[in-house]
Amino acid sequence: MKWCFSLFAAFLVLTVPAAATDLYFGGDLSFANEMNDCGAVYRDNGVVKDVYAIFKDHGANLIRIRIWTEGNDRKYSNLADVERSIRRAKSAGMQVLLDFHYSDSWADGDKQIIPKAWTGITDNAALAQTLYQYTYDTLTTLDREGLMPQIVQVGNEINQEMLGQEDWKGRPIDWERNAMIINAGVKAVRDAGAKSTIKPRVMLHIAQPENVEPWFAAAAKAGVTDFDIIGISYYPKWSKYSISNLGTEVFRLTHLYKADVMVVETGYAWTMAWKDTTPNTLGEDSIARGYPPTREGQEKFLLDLTDAVLGNGGDGVIYWAPDWVSTDCTTQWGRGSSWENATLFDFDGEVLPSIDFMNRPGK
Repeated sequence: MKWCFSLFAAFLVLTVPAAATDLYFGGDLSFANEMNDCGAVYRDNGVVKDVYAIFKDHGANLIRIRIWTEGNDRKYSNLADVERSIRRAKSAGMQVLLDFHYSDSWADGDKQIIPKAWTGITDNAALAQTLYQYTYDTLTTLDREGLMPQIVQVGNEINQEMLGQEDWKGRPIDWERNAMIINAGVKAVRDAGAKSTIKPRVMLHIAQPENVEPWFAAAAKAGVTDFDIIGISYYPKWSKYSISNLGTEVFRLTHLYKADVMVVETGYAWTMAWKDTTPNTLGEDSIARGYPPTREGQEKFLLDLTDAVLGNGGDGVIYWAPDWVSTDCTTQWGRGSSWENATLFDFDGEVLPSIDFMNRPGK
């Protein structure tokens, strides 16, 4: 079987070249506005700077921003907050990846919760049309303000069936329904881009590399074929794959699909200490062999991951919530941050050396 796959892979290399594009590096700064409002301070070599400027100075060219639907009861991750974020990114000279969660709060690989306002829509075609209109209206509104993103995610970590319920986790995906919803979102991006000077590229995003090929195979069979970028979340805490395995998967994907491949979410702890009383998401169970939870370990993890992605034909790496430091503000998990030990800033707000994964030689 191994030699059969080798011949198959070689054939794909010769016949289906990966799409060429610029390389993308950056961070998901969806928390940045909230952190600024909460008094967070970021330093680069002791000098207080805007977090967007720090990322730009260290090689970032793409900022990822999430958006929740109208039932979001917080003042962040709504359209007004997204507009503020995109203005900051563009002012700093960086492109934007807009991440539609299609939920009133967090959507991820374990849950895709339908917005409250859409729960009464039982007809699948009507539901798909609702998602289309919401996506189209959001993008055309941004475009009128000169804020059209360069890349758009149609869903966030859509391992599970989209627009579902909590108890749908693990149930088989209804691919006729799911494909209709996904394709409606893709069409909305294409239609909005057709009227704009910026034509956003479409990303479909799956959590953990071992889940990507099976999902895209099922999606293709159901008629989901129009996308430009495959986005992957990679966290050792939730993945069975090593960085080497990730690289192999990136290689396979770049030759199985006419699409670019990016790690669009990752994160790693630089300490097991806490700055506040909120439990940290990345604890001892998140540590990968060879990468201790130290500043040096975090840096090595990011450099090795970036090399694995680029060395296997991938097109970039985005770090998740690098700025979500501890403040006196509260979240749904408690006061402070559940991510302060995995940011790219230490407990004093000083930037960590690992941020320079975005400046890899030869990138």
